[in-house]
Amino acid sequence: MSFDNFAMRIAGGLATLALAVVPAAVAESPKSGEAQMSAVHPNSIQPETTLTLTAEGEVMREPDIAFITSGVTTEADTASEAMALNRERMNGVMDALKQAGIGERNIQTSNFSLQPRYEYEKRENRSNRRILIGYQVSNQVTAKVTDLDTLGATLDSLVEAGGNTFSGLRFALEDDSEARNEARRLAMLEALSRAEIYAETAGYEIGRIVTLNEYESQGAPRPQMMARSADMAESAPTPVSGGEVGYTVRVNATFELVK
Repeated sequence: MSFDNFAMRIAGGLATLALAVVPAAVAESPKSGEAQMSAVHPNSIQPETTLTLTAEGEVMREPDIAFITSGVTTEADTASEAMALNRERMNGVMDALKQAGIGERNIQTSNFSLQPRYEYEKRENRSNRRILIGYQVSNQVTAKVTDLDTLGATLDSLVEAGGNTFSGLRFALEDDSEARNEARRLAMLEALSRAEIYAETAGYEIGRIVTLNEYESQGAPRPQMMARSADMAESAPTPVSGGEVGYTVRVNATFELVK
């Protein structure tokens, strides 16, 4: 046998072997692909197989605590005089809070400022001149009231003690965890209910939750502080209505849709 004939037979054999091996490799590739797909499928949801929606849950509760922000603002010719006057009146405010049954741990300074006061003198053909006319001191505290029945009387006592600044009255729950969790449950139930409707209408079923984001907020009707009328007894405390406090939870959920 010549060398050329031997080489041609070897080449033909290799070609036959190659043709026999390649189909086997092609036949095995789908199984490998299926295994890979099943491994990554749970984390590879395509946009067209998901549903994203936002739902909200809200609960209302009767408040059991209140926060009062009050204090004293004084003015005088000098900074030291304004400070001394403010200190005297603020001591009266602090005493009134303590006499109302509010402990020191529930009283916190929320604002303090000392600043000059100016007037501007107009002058012809010249810029206005700024003139120092005195100083202003403001001191405010935020107090937590746990007995709401005494709230109106506490406000009155603060005024009588020298308080002349009130910048906030807020109602809340001492422990709001139950209210917040209930709002979460309501929001999630709403999201699931709406998702079921959309999925059923489109011929799908709800699968796993792909993403879930939560947004919380707290809001409440403003309390109504009513001015006393001339017919009301002078001893009657200022009426204050706590109303209800609301807790809202909003969820943004993405669900997998499956056939």
